[in-house]
Amino acid sequence: MAFGAHAAAGPVSDAPNWTHGISLLGNLKYPASFAQFDYVNAHAPKGGLVRRAVIGTYDSFNFVIAGVKGNLVEGIDLVYDTLMMPSLDEVASEYGLIADAARYPADFSWVSFRLRSTARWHDGKVISAEDVIYSLETFRKLHPQLAAFYRHIINAEKIGPQEVRFRFNKPGIRELPQVVGQLTVLPRHWWEGKDASGKQRNIALTTLEPPLGSGPYRIKAFDAGQSIIYERVADYWGRSLPVNIGTANFHEIRFDYFRDPNVAFEAFKTGSIDWHTENTAKNWATGYAFPAVVEKRVVLEEFPIRSVGMMQAFAFNTRRLKFQDPRVRRAFNFAFDFETVNQKFFFGQYTRISSYFDGTELASSGLPQGQELELLRSVRSEIPPEVFTTPYWDPTNATPEAFRSNLLEAMRLLTQAGLEVKDLVLFDPKTRKQFNVEFLIGNESFERIILFYKSALERLGIHVSVRLVDDVQYVNRLREWDFDIIVASWEESLTPGNEQWGNWGSRSADVPGSQNLIGIKNPAVDWLIQRIILADSREDLVAATKALDRVLLWNHYVVPHWNFSEVRTARWDRFGHPTHLPKYGMAAFPTLWWWDAGRAAKVAMNG
Repeated sequence: MAFGAHAAAGPVSDAPNWTHGISLLGNLKYPASFAQFDYVNAHAPKGGLVRRAVIGTYDSFNFVIAGVKGNLVEGIDLVYDTLMMPSLDEVASEYGLIADAARYPADFSWVSFRLRSTARWHDGKVISAEDVIYSLETFRKLHPQLAAFYRHIINAEKIGPQEVRFRFNKPGIRELPQVVGQLTVLPRHWWEGKDASGKQRNIALTTLEPPLGSGPYRIKAFDAGQSIIYERVADYWGRSLPVNIGTANFHEIRFDYFRDPNVAFEAFKTGSIDWHTENTAKNWATGYAFPAVVEKRVVLEEFPIRSVGMMQAFAFNTRRLKFQDPRVRRAFNFAFDFETVNQKFFFGQYTRISSYFDGTELASSGLPQGQELELLRSVRSEIPPEVFTTPYWDPTNATPEAFRSNLLEAMRLLTQAGLEVKDLVLFDPKTRKQFNVEFLIGNESFERIILFYKSALERLGIHVSVRLVDDVQYVNRLREWDFDIIVASWEESLTPGNEQWGNWGSRSADVPGSQNLIGIKNPAVDWLIQRIILADSREDLVAATKALDRVLLWNHYVVPHWNFSEVRTARWDRFGHPTHLPKYGMAAFPTLWWWDAGRAAKVAMNG
């Protein structure tokens, strides 16, 4: 997130009034007196069970150290509340949850949140200013990605019984009030207390002790690494707030863990899992001819993606010497035959990704102009000259002749980078060793794609191995930067901002658990991230983001994959949803959905 205006009409004064929400893109849609979001069913029935599948395993309920230690359980966010809650029919607006109001000055040098006196933990204790301050300090200390996210916060202080003020080190960063509004609040008294056996809790360690929360659900039961069930908190303190009306409708939400996606899909087909998101084009084209689909007991539906841009790619670990030359990285792109992959494996369903903000107005195209061009001129000496002369393009392979031509260009780039070929082997003349790469994957669905890609790389004389590891090994190797090439993805919001430091910033390159998986340390990238964060208008934000996109693309940090503009879903016809789902919520399942007893009875009767 990066750009905004005060929620109230008119200019923000130096002694601002309290406002019920924060908008980064003009005035809020909903007034202070709003009763509910427009897209919910305020009368949705409460009850029923929804079962979902997760691939992998888990060994921790402590999301503070997610990405650093342990494998976090799915759904733990259901247990906690944040200071504010986003609306799903606005690009970037938040409304009061734990905090009923916020205020900040015209220069955005601080923000205050007024906590609701009714906000409670599940043990009945009031959510306090001390809890909020403790939460910020804990995340900054133990969560590398959030530490980067909160890097501009100097401190948090208690102003009054229910007011917390956050001060920032740089005025003018319009996104910071909303960044803080997203803070998940932790129970200080619980984490600083002792467990049932009398042992002191330690928030820096993994734990399978069900945590104390304040949200609409709590953990009911679990089988470590296998399953977990969350139950709705009947006396949840926030159940009647406008931001919560029509949500948290299921009595129970269950996640079952599978090591193999194919086994998980078979569980869905038998009715043991209620909802399946299909990420494999082949399955979507050929895998849904089973009886329940034919009989319409299972519903297939695609939901448009409007809220995020996506870069999915083969990502290089540039910490390793062999990937530090961009010509080598570009050569890998010339060797990737996307067109054949798309037809052979994906039934022609995908388009090639051509931006780190693919699918949004923030994606660059053509040649830079206007404000975007001026920004790029400021870092001209530190970025590839093609940024100014050539629109970014991915090689295409419409014909066998085009593919052979692309392999020749790949070889030209590799030799230009100082590598040599002898007896059909590509090697480094300094070490006299063959150029080798390992693709590290934690999901076998990519194995067939990489094996197809492998044959082209081997024609260039590269030795290629594919290492499929379990979830635990995969996470640990990423934390230690122990990989050559991985399949990585980054979701980008419509209002990028502080999170860009964690994705691409130099400071995060060597921080275990950060999203800078590539290891980018580029002063031009750092400077453009700062321009995004300091943007004064939507126009400034778009220009700076497009400029960053071009610099990332022309440094060839990745070999871009493919994209599909909708979420493909299959569900057993046991649920209802609002007539009009929110524009930016995709399927919004299970948040806005509910158990439909009538539909469930028909499915059972016809099964």
